[in-house]
Amino acid sequence: MFHGSIVALVTPMDDHGQIDFDALRRLVDFHLRSGTNAIVVAGTTGESATLSENEFSQLLLKVVKQVNSSIPVLAGTGSPDTAKAIERTRIAAELGAAAALVVTPYYNRPPQSGLLAHYHALADATSIPLVIYNVPARTAVDIQPETVAELARRDEIVAIKEALPDMDRIRILVKLCGQSLAVLSGDDASCLNAMRQGARGVVSVAANVVPGFFRDMCEHAESLNWQAALEIDETLRHLYGILALEANPIPVKWALQQMAYCGQGIRLPLLPLNEKYHETLKQGLKTLGLV
Repeated sequence: MFHGSIVALVTPMDDHGQIDFDALRRLVDFHLRSGTNAIVVAGTTGESATLSENEFSQLLLKVVKQVNSSIPVLAGTGSPDTAKAIERTRIAAELGAAAALVVTPYYNRPPQSGLLAHYHALADATSIPLVIYNVPARTAVDIQPETVAELARRDEIVAIKEALPDMDRIRILVKLCGQSLAVLSGDDASCLNAMRQGARGVVSVAANVVPGFFRDMCEHAESLNWQAALEIDETLRHLYGILALEANPIPVKWALQQMAYCGQGIRLPLLPLNEKYHETLKQGLKTLGLV
């Protein structure tokens, strides 16, 4: 279930910030056609922090029904409140999610013992596999490999999305947990290097716009065809940069609007891509034949 190209799907919105379910169907069809291995709904790229409980449920249910078990659907269920994370994970299970992607509790900065207790409580209370999500740049907490290794003893905890672009961290995680837990890169720019170190795939932002490239790159890496994978990675190197011109998902949503998959709607406190970056991003998309 947890390998290859996993897209961190945007939540398409109209100009008033309301979810555009027609665009959502187009995006999911795009990934099904392109061979994406799994879809994350309501993750960071999906603006999870601004989604109501009802919107979360609607999004997940529509994607689960459209995918119809052809690929796994992971639901972003993390919260700084353990009780809320448990409740959202239970909802995800009821709606048919294959697994829950659970970010480390943000803002309140728990110690490693608190992180252990948090994920143990989730594993005790829920019925679907759990994927730990470590992204210290957003959460102000960094779950350490030794903590992950202890959690990996639980059958319910099956993978980690590691967003630190640190190959030493990837190597240590693979060494400590590789037999019992799938390590996934959470950073597009270093994901191929992470797979060289034993990661099994990537949860990707850029795969929103180039799902076929990411499918091929991951397949080559899984087959140890590193030269072919490297050629794709080098082709995408400029894209990684321009999708980081502003905070995710601002650039990727603007790119998808240029590709006619959805509008540029986004929710405050985020704003649409600053005009000074439009031409740079548009030229990057043209170079890849996307517009």
